[in-house]
Amino acid sequence: MATAASGYDVIVIGLGGMGSAAAYHLAARGQRVLGLEKYTAAHAQGSSHGGSRIIRQSYFEDPAYVPLLLRGYELWEQLAADSGREVYRLTGGLYLGPPECPTVAGSVRAALEWSLPHELLDVAAVRRRFPNFTPAPSDIAIYEPNGGFARPEETVQAHIGLALRSGATLSFGEPVLDWAETDSGVAVTTARTTYRAEQLIVCPGAWAPELLAEFGIPITVERQVQYWLEPTGGTAAFEDQPVYISENDSGMQIYGFPAIDGPSGGVKTAFFRKGIACTPDTIDRIVHPREIREMRERVTQLLPGLDGPAVHTATCMYANTPDQHFVVARHPDRTRVTIACGFSGHGFKFVPVVGEILADLAIGEQTRHPIALFDPQRLVTA
Repeated sequence: MATAASGYDVIVIGLGGMGSAAAYHLAARGQRVLGLEKYTAAHAQGSSHGGSRIIRQSYFEDPAYVPLLLRGYELWEQLAADSGREVYRLTGGLYLGPPECPTVAGSVRAALEWSLPHELLDVAAVRRRFPNFTPAPSDIAIYEPNGGFARPEETVQAHIGLALRSGATLSFGEPVLDWAETDSGVAVTTARTTYRAEQLIVCPGAWAPELLAEFGIPITVERQVQYWLEPTGGTAAFEDQPVYISENDSGMQIYGFPAIDGPSGGVKTAFFRKGIACTPDTIDRIVHPREIREMRERVTQLLPGLDGPAVHTATCMYANTPDQHFVVARHPDRTRVTIACGFSGHGFKFVPVVGEILADLAIGEQTRHPIALFDPQRLVTA
């Protein structure tokens, strides 16, 4: 527990998806928590915004993620009940492409390895079940009933509200200037003052290259764009459909959602991993007409009805590791520091369980969750 000299048990830097979850889980365990955030709550400057993020269990990236997802789903349900917010919704998930492509083959592998409910569909079955979709003749699809989406802003607000209810102190509009280990704990200096605590958790998002430079973890930041396109005939036909990920013969993935933003809200879609290198200071927040045209040309190959104008666009940032796996660990050279970063564009579905893991690590407990895949030592070069 905190001493009089330290003031807090744990300081959390960054109150986006991961940081807000960590602050809540720590406070719920009776820890004295200070959370520091450069911007406002649930802001749109990083990666935890845009109204929706896909959640899924048949994880093509690596079956090793599935146990975390199963626990994550339990925590999504708990978060919804405790906060009274719609933080997630199950719609089913449809993942399409050539049979050997990672999106399909990897999803099938994970589903079989973990006995997850799923169906394999040929093109005729996809078109019969989901008439908005027109897969390529060589495509197949895996459908999982447990696919759906999380609402990032609602999730962050839910964790913030529960953290405050549990006694956490959260400060917004207070950028961190520096932090360091001391003989008795950690010291975190902001634009206002210096705080002290026993432990520190750093959840820097796209600011990881700046805040974690001394650790030598190679993280690159990319600008990504989200698009809301107006469908022909209105949004009604798109309200009751699954989330989807589609990979074409060239390996390019797109993803999208049902119409969840009302009759005038369009239907959200985006490219996956088609980004431009940037930093939080240099990101181009303007979405250009050629980008909208390119998105429309690609998505209408799969969903011909999405051929209307863009009613809304937004940019966000991916913070990518070289292998696109996360970094979640106590750092071996900083016994009082826990880091969570490099979520590489697929981390938000893990927010509740990463919060639980970070709480475990910060208070010195062995986490029961399998996180060896996220050890930063795999990335640090001599």
